[in-house]
Amino acid sequence: MNRLLALAALCAVILLGLALTAFSLPDYAVASFSNMRAGGTISGWEPLSLGDAPQTSYALVTDGGRTVVRGEAEGSASGLIRRISLDAHRFPIMTWRWKAEGVISGGNIRRRGGDDYPARIYVTFAYDPSDLSFGDRVKYRALRALGYRDIPVRALSYVWANRPDETKIVPNAFTDWVQMVPVRSGTAGTGAWQTERRDLVADYRAAFGEDPPPISGVAIMTDADNTGGEATAYFGDIRLTTR
Repeated sequence: MNRLLALAALCAVILLGLALTAFSLPDYAVASFSNMRAGGTISGWEPLSLGDAPQTSYALVTDGGRTVVRGEAEGSASGLIRRISLDAHRFPIMTWRWKAEGVISGGNIRRRGGDDYPARIYVTFAYDPSDLSFGDRVKYRALRALGYRDIPVRALSYVWANRPDETKIVPNAFTDWVQMVPVRSGTAGTGAWQTERRDLVADYRAAFGEDPPPISGVAIMTDADNTGGEATAYFGDIRLTTR
């Protein structure tokens, strides 16, 4: 009996140690804008251009007592990207805060002319281009030959969609290499900070029908080039965590 009790106690200690280890895994801070200085440099992030579209303006500002990034688009489309290399299965949960001042009139997730959003967060994945279909490999080589370097062969685009009926994951209007994930839709909640939580692995499986390769980058964007409209949004800290 004493041996059984000792064994049970040992198992309990081991299980407790494993549980504490799991809970003590650190989060991965993708964006710590709140630790930066308003008016300063958005360190650790670099510009992400989209062809010859005009540049969206990004700046560190104070809003709600915290330092955040404000994106202002006037018929423009560009973003900021943080390049990382991280196992999506280790840190599958992405959390963030954002605020959109309003949606974009004429925005439509299914039309090229409506592919604008006050706020979007891209998550790109290190997908091997050699695994593409023959036709997609030809397209990939052509894009590289034209000078495009940041080609998202696989990406999830978390968006604040413009219409309240835009709620399902759909391919981007320009390429199915990017899948659009509406997190917020329509004017509900605009003008106020919203906190989001998404399972990247589950979303990738739903969008592409397979497990995700490693995460290669996270980008924030406010864009209004296709509609020629205007948009203002704010981005808070972004973190990747365990389940």
